[in-house]
Order: sequence, then structure tokens, then C-alpha cells
Amino acid sequence: MDHAQKARGLFLEGCNCAQSVVGAFAPEMGLTQEAAMRLASSFGGGMGGMRETCGAVTGMFLVAGALLGYDDPKDDAAKKAHYARIRALAEAFKAQEGTLVCRELLAGLPGKLQADPQPRTEAYYKVRPCVRFVEAAARLLDQALEETPEP
Repeated sequence: MDHAQKARGLFLEGCNCAQSVVGAFAPEMGLTQEAAMRLASSFGGGMGGMRETCGAVTGMFLVAGALLGYDDPKDDAAKKAHYARIRALAEAFKAQEGTLVCRELLAGLPGKLQADPQPRTEAYYKVRPCVRFVEAAARLLDQALEETPEP
């Protein structure tokens, strides 16, 4: 199963958008599924339901940091390269979806967006475009991983 399909499946099982992306890459990050779920749990709903940066995007950034990030705070070149990679991922997501902001991505939904998680029902999944966002984030990560040379 590819990462986009895995992320989709996790979302449809009830994971938040960030958990879906991070969970799809858990083995590559050396994490158990449970650890990945905890690590990403704060970022769903645009960071704790605040509807700010989309959880699929923050999950994508978390995975990019784990798999492609730098660890030497004095390595300015690595930091610069990683920040450029994060900006490129953000721009690619924005080009596909129009924005990085959760409330803007969900602007067309009926009713008022809730801060608290909503029950995952058939009606919820029928109107939520979030599954598309977790798939997009996973595909963009796969592309970044393919394009980044091994250290």
C-alpha cells in the first residue's frame, strides 16, 4: 500500500489529518503506530481545532523533519536547505489546494466549523474534503523523498 492510500485509510478509520499523514510514514520514521498517533495528535483540526494550518500540512512537515531534517543547530547550510524544502512543500500543497489554512480549506462546508472533534459518521465523511488533503500531503512527501539524495 502506498503512503497516500495508507493516509487515506487512517483518516477513514478516525485519525485526524495530521495523524493520518504521520501514521502513514511511521515505519520509515522508526516509530510505532501508537507513537506516531501521539506525536501528531495535537495538530488535527488546524492545530487543536483552532482551524489554523491544516493538520495534513503540519503532519507533512513533521515527517519531512524526521526523514529529511537537520540535527546540528550550527549547520546553517542544512538548516537553510531544510527550510527551503519545507517552503517548497508548502507551496506545492498551496498550488494544489489553494491554501494551507484549515478554515479556508473547509470554508464551503455547511454550518459553523467546530473546535472540538466531530463524530466520524457517514455524513461527516461525505462532506469533508480532508481525505483529499491527507492524500496530497503524503504524495508530496513521497515526491520530496524521491528527489532528495541520500546523505
